[in-house]
Amino acid sequence: MLCFGGTGVPIVLLHGLMGRARTWRRVAEWLRPYGAVYGLDARGHGNAPRVGPWTTERFTEDVADALRTLDAGPAVLIGHSMGGLHAWATAATYPELVRAVVSEDFAPDQRGRTVETWRGYFESWPVPFESLDHVREFFGDAGEYFADCVEERADGFHLVADLEDLYVIAAEWGRVDYWSVVEKIRCPLLLVEGEHTAMPPGQQALVASRVDDAKHLVVPGSAHLPHDEAPETYRGAVEAFLSQVLNHA
Repeated sequence: MLCFGGTGVPIVLLHGLMGRARTWRRVAEWLRPYGAVYGLDARGHGNAPRVGPWTTERFTEDVADALRTLDAGPAVLIGHSMGGLHAWATAATYPELVRAVVSEDFAPDQRGRTVETWRGYFESWPVPFESLDHVREFFGDAGEYFADCVEERADGFHLVADLEDLYVIAAEWGRVDYWSVVEKIRCPLLLVEGEHTAMPPGQQALVASRVDDAKHLVVPGSAHLPHDEAPETYRGAVEAFLSQVLNHA
């Protein structure tokens, strides 16, 4: 668990597929006034163990174990994509551990999508990248995010996570729907969706309609990474949500 600083209510940041805790560092800077901010490397990512099983249930247990280790009361979970799913599942399974959830661009039913879609996209990248500037240039608005997802090796920059592990993780999303998880969420929920989302259309708004205390925001101009592609809009929405949830002046 990476500690970004701050005191008070624990705010735990959960990254997306192929990411790691440090991808949240720019967000963590403005979150510190709201609580004690942490980032968790999901297994198979960053410095976490590279062992399965690669299931949502296992990832959920990892998040719950981390929250118990903090022993600081119910946490706010902020998740991007895969991390949003893990935040939902933790809130649904362990409601006593979760005070509120921010979910960024994940939809509960992606059945029928195959890992071949992910594989073709990932393997089209010019890996190894020559430099961090090459990474930033290739990914454009999401360049800073992906610069945090790579590490330098002898021949250039590679993803930290192993692609074969990522394919197994993503394959579950093509087989399983998570509406039963959504139906069990009882805490405040903010869903942040990119205007050009990578998710099936309409589902994130539907999630908001099925959770009693939920808000849904579509971020103009952004795709799958609103927190990096439209950081001011994302920040405004999250700060307003936290101010309400935490009664923050």
